[in-house]
Amino acid sequence: MEMTMNAYVTGLARSRPLAPIETVESRLRGFIDGRIFDRPTLVLDCDAVVAKYHALAHGLGQGTLIHYAMKANPAPEILRALAAEGCGFDAASRGEIELALAAGATAARISFGNTIKRPSDIAFAHAHGIDLFAADAEAELDKIAAHAPGARVFLRVLVGATGADWPLSRKFGCAPDTALRLMDRAAFLGLRPVGLSFHVGSQTRDPGMWSDTLDQMAEIWHAGRARGHDLNLINIGGGFPAFYGDPILEAETYAGRVGALVRARFGDATVMAEPGRGLVAEAGMIVAEVLLVSRKSEDDLCRWVYLDIGKFSGLAETMEEAIRYQFVTPHDGGETGPCIMAGPSCDSADVLYEQRPVHLPMALQSGDRILIKATGAYTTTYSSVGFNGFPPLDLIVI
Repeated sequence: MEMTMNAYVTGLARSRPLAPIETVESRLRGFIDGRIFDRPTLVLDCDAVVAKYHALAHGLGQGTLIHYAMKANPAPEILRALAAEGCGFDAASRGEIELALAAGATAARISFGNTIKRPSDIAFAHAHGIDLFAADAEAELDKIAAHAPGARVFLRVLVGATGADWPLSRKFGCAPDTALRLMDRAAFLGLRPVGLSFHVGSQTRDPGMWSDTLDQMAEIWHAGRARGHDLNLINIGGGFPAFYGDPILEAETYAGRVGALVRARFGDATVMAEPGRGLVAEAGMIVAEVLLVSRKSEDDLCRWVYLDIGKFSGLAETMEEAIRYQFVTPHDGGETGPCIMAGPSCDSADVLYEQRPVHLPMALQSGDRILIKATGAYTTTYSSVGFNGFPPLDLIVI
């Protein structure tokens, strides 16, 4: 295997025990309690992110390349801490590459994983020593060959339904037979097709859900090797779950089961993973405020609870109610009733949960502080610059 591929491994020697969810929550609440927040704020525990990185690294096994999906939360403090521990980075743009480099990551630890890249960004990455690019189309390979000649490429493959809470199977990836043709095309262009990638979907809570997808990848993998391509990298993407109320396995156990499934099919191939949510979600808690509790009529079965944060200011993942956040209020333990939850903006789409109302205390009222758990991922990055004049989500890293 080339030195650029194994220039680093996961930092197993510096492992530390993973902090239990309850411990992380208690640290976050210990910081939040007694402090005044003038606007919605995400508080993020950096040590919890590092601990989760080591748990996933141990579970997946020695030599696994973990490339943090920076889009989940690119806070510089988090990037610096992960870089110091030996973590790599999955970048989707020039901007993310610049953040990773500024955090101390070397080019060998950065992969350009977006399959839709601007030619000038490919050239920028290549000029800074990045040598590993994703593609899922001939035109993308042509761009890479023109602006990063001789680079290594991994081909993203479209996969079917996996049982994930949030499937990600349409926008990215090519059909299996196309993947084989793209391997040939890459080699013809002077690129080096080194492997395959896929994504089982965000929040894949059962590791057994990976089996069918891995079977599909293994078939393509072995067909590609039979055609003479020296494939040595299997990029399993993300999908590692966070706790939003439904039971999940502890991170190291989950990763261990996935790692065993992968190695049973791909032997000693280098395994790359791109966790985002699984690394940072549980490390964060949003401090918000209840702006209004009301009913549309006297016989309305559900109260409407309006928060000072909504879809456009950090909670975009409530779209289609795919991610079900959990809430902490000052009245927990008392009588509860169903609520439709909404954000503060003047957009009628800014409703968080209506199909499945959330049960909240009957005593909840305007002015109450409300904490939103496991919000470390995809909140600050999805927050607008100020739709309707509401401020973007603040961030404090502890």
